[in-house]
Amino acid sequence: MDALIGILGVFVTYWRQLLAFTGEHLFMSASAILIAIVVGVPLAVWMTRNQRIAFVIQTTINAIQTIPTISLLLIIMIFLGLGYGTAIVALALYSLLPIVQNTYAGLENVDKNLTEAGTGMGMTKLQLLTKVKIPLALPIILTGIRVASVVSIGAATMATFVGAGGLGEMIMRGIVTTDDQKVLAGAIPAALLVILVDLILGKIEKRANFRMQAARAQK
Repeated sequence: MDALIGILGVFVTYWRQLLAFTGEHLFMSASAILIAIVVGVPLAVWMTRNQRIAFVIQTTINAIQTIPTISLLLIIMIFLGLGYGTAIVALALYSLLPIVQNTYAGLENVDKNLTEAGTGMGMTKLQLLTKVKIPLALPIILTGIRVASVVSIGAATMATFVGAGGLGEMIMRGIVTTDDQKVLAGAIPAALLVILVDLILGKIEKRANFRMQAARAQK
């Protein structure tokens, strides 16, 4: 009970800082996810057209995932210095794997009969991609974005090591001062953000899946 009161006291005392840290946390995570989508989806499309390229991209992304978060941050810091840029690039690299994998899997599993029908109607490759393949693969793509978002928000707590702030800053302050209440005051909001984002994206994913199934039923 005393521990709970202590944590609440930290929230009351540092609520302005926690609010600012939460904003930084969301900014870094959202920016990283956006970059990962902009880069990852075209990469996945490219992979569907060239198996050798698919192997190279998959191997490279898998290799990045094996690098510890702090190590990756420090490597990128050599080139970009301290601050948001380093953190966002690192988070974007970590977010690539689920987005690329799911987009690739979704596009590869589109019914060939539908793409052949589109070709027979005179659709170009771009039209097939934007009007047939991506809409049908959207639920799987959204699953990848959901996983990437959870990964990004969780890893963003390490951004404090490169001076990027976020909720990891409060956690680090607690570690430095051996104040477990401050540690929890940073860790609890970070965990709640992960849960909240996962729930929201999960509902969006289910809605997209429902719409796709309804569209198929009408056909």
